[in-house]
Amino acid sequence: MGRALIIGAGGVASVVVHKCCQNSEVFEEICIASRTKSKCDALKAKLDGGKTKITTAQVDADNVDELIALINDYKPDIVMNIALPYQDLTIMDACLATKTHYLDTANYEPPETAKFEYSWQWAYRKKFEEAGITAILGCGFDPGVTGVFSAYAQKHYFDEIHYIDILDANAGDHGYPFATNFNPEINIREVTAKGSYIENGKWVETEPMEIKRVYNFPEIGEKDMYLLHHEELESLALNINGIKRIRFFMTFSEKYLTHLKVLENVGMTSIEPIMYEGKEIIPLQFLKAVLPDPASLGPRTKGKTNIGCIYQGIKDGKPVNYYVYNVCDHQECYKEVGSQAISYTTGVPAMIGAMLLMKGEWKKPGVYNVEEFNPDPFMEALNKWGLPWKETFSPELVD
Repeated sequence: MGRALIIGAGGVASVVVHKCCQNSEVFEEICIASRTKSKCDALKAKLDGGKTKITTAQVDADNVDELIALINDYKPDIVMNIALPYQDLTIMDACLATKTHYLDTANYEPPETAKFEYSWQWAYRKKFEEAGITAILGCGFDPGVTGVFSAYAQKHYFDEIHYIDILDANAGDHGYPFATNFNPEINIREVTAKGSYIENGKWVETEPMEIKRVYNFPEIGEKDMYLLHHEELESLALNINGIKRIRFFMTFSEKYLTHLKVLENVGMTSIEPIMYEGKEIIPLQFLKAVLPDPASLGPRTKGKTNIGCIYQGIKDGKPVNYYVYNVCDHQECYKEVGSQAISYTTGVPAMIGAMLLMKGEWKKPGVYNVEEFNPDPFMEALNKWGLPWKETFSPELVD
């Protein structure tokens, strides 16, 4: 079928590579590229010998010229950006210059401010249309599957969806006093930022962790969850009919929040540069260097994640409640691909999105969020490729 260039070699990229190799009919060839080529080579060594032909390359994803040279050299059908959100725009620029399809898992954020929104990437719409190429934005789990769930709910069960609550629970235990499940820098920036939700077409801002609910998650049980700002709220508010309110909640343990509060109080989560022994450092980046690498948590993590969406709306004039979710087991993921469920739930959807683009099912010139495509083949693929979903029409609602 074709070849993909995968940029990134961390925990999520490792899952993407494993899954592309499992799906060798579509991904006949892949190239893994990253700033640190040895990481790419290590991944290749793990998976070589299968049907997918794997090559590796060194690239600085902040450098558009280097990216263009690599794309021109490898000539992929799609570039899968599994690097950092800071690099979305440089990679999109390189895709434009080479007329190559693009996919990522998280929206752009500038390194110097903890602000993430789609405006920067949506600004590329006309250029991608004119180049005749597709960009699929935010094709991880949240954002990603949460958008596909929403499109699916809208297509099959609702005329109008009034309320969406996205619930992300991780009941995994890695045994460390404090560690983050994905890139510590991105994770801590998200959690320490002000919360926000959309109500009646407007953003409502809250203090960090100000709004807390307790929810009884299927297969996991009761957990404390907190309202956070999350990027998919912005696109879902535009693309789903009838929205009155959208919120995003994530679970955190008391232990995690206490550690985080202390680190914040002593200035370790700051992204303002400081001078240290004559050298400028960013405290949060230094903290990232001392914390356990999220990629190392796989063998230690036990327990499950549950991520899903609760919808309230109407169909044929009657009220409908609907909850669709996936439960993923950390140890099962580790057995299959050598990583924990947080990486797995992001990596599998990225492979599925790329597959649908390469098959022509999710292919139209322009820049799109996942909920703007037909959700049905994606929902089918989730069941096939390791993220089976469950649904109920009588969920416990969040007040």
